[in-house]
Amino acid sequence: MSASSSLLTYWYFHLPNFVLAALMYTLFGRIILGMVIDRDSKNYIWRFFCQSTDPIVRVVAFVTPKAAAPVILWGFAFVWLFWIRIALYALFAVLGLTPRL
Repeated sequence: MSASSSLLTYWYFHLPNFVLAALMYTLFGRIILGMVIDRDSKNYIWRFFCQSTDPIVRVVAFVTPKAAAPVILWGFAFVWLFWIRIALYALFAVLGLTPRL
């Protein structure tokens, strides 16, 4: 089985996994940049990271204490997405829907 046929055959597995991974690594970039760039910076890369991850951060902020620093909140969001990816893989594995080698 070639890689392209695997992607097309298992699109229902790869697509959510890719989206979650992209959000995770964007959050990781936001964490790193957040340590060196001012929160009100007009830098276009910083604004992209903020705009693309704010929906996830808002959801995590709902269940995180308000006293947590923003960088801690972003870290929690990263960890939540990581565990969602693990749970998604486990669900697909139990259902027998993961790609085979």
